Amino acid sequence: MSHSYHLEKHYIQRTGWLRAAVLGANDGIISVTSLIMGMAASGASSHTLLITCIAGLISGASSMAAGEYISVKSQVDIEEADLDMEARELKRHPEHELKELTQIYIKRGLNAELAHEVAVQLTANNALEAHARDEIGIHENTAANPLQAAGSSALAFSVGALFPMFSILISPEHYVSSVVMIVGISSLAILGALSGHFAGTSKFKGSLRVTIWGIIAMLFSAWIGSLFNVNPI
Repeated sequence: MSHSYHLEKHYIQRTGWLRAAVLGANDGIISVTSLIMGMAASGASSHTLLITCIAGLISGASSMAAGEYISVKSQVDIEEADLDMEARELKRHPEHELKELTQIYIKRGLNAELAHEVAVQLTANNALEAHARDEIGIHENTAANPLQAAGSSALAFSVGALFPMFSILISPEHYVSSVVMIVGISSLAILGALSGHFAGTSKFKGSLRVTIWGIIAMLFSAWIGSLFNVNPI
């Protein structure tokens, strides 16, 4: 008798790297583009804008990597602390923990007898894993990975920051601000669509959401920059 297994790859499994990657790319495009537009509005030369862009890329990628690592590592520390606490409780009060697990399954729709039997079997198999998943909400598919988040965020930021840098290199001196903004908006629209695709949601809504907030940030930065008057060197 042959057995076939139906395997499904859910979008939630991409949470760890997708969130960091989208955040990094979005920040790379918006922050560096806004920075360049603000500097351009102040009257800075293309050479100054290029140096500013490179500096923004390096500092931003480093900051994103460090920030993501520290943030996600804090989450890991909390998860590990909860698991240690749960392990101690399982040793001290195994019957109480079994009742607690049973109540969880009852609330999810099982009758008392079946819920107790499920709790007993899962406890016998791996009590800590059962409590981590069903009581605390820690699952291997969504477990935090600091290095993965930091790497994804830094790389995505760097890629996002390349768009305004490319814009500076290809645009004439007098049209830098316009070209940077057009490329920035276009890249944000593409990023939003890609994030919607990988997340399994609407590409249009994702694209529109990212683009609108990006435009607001760019216009605000340009307005602030226009308040200053820097004579090109």
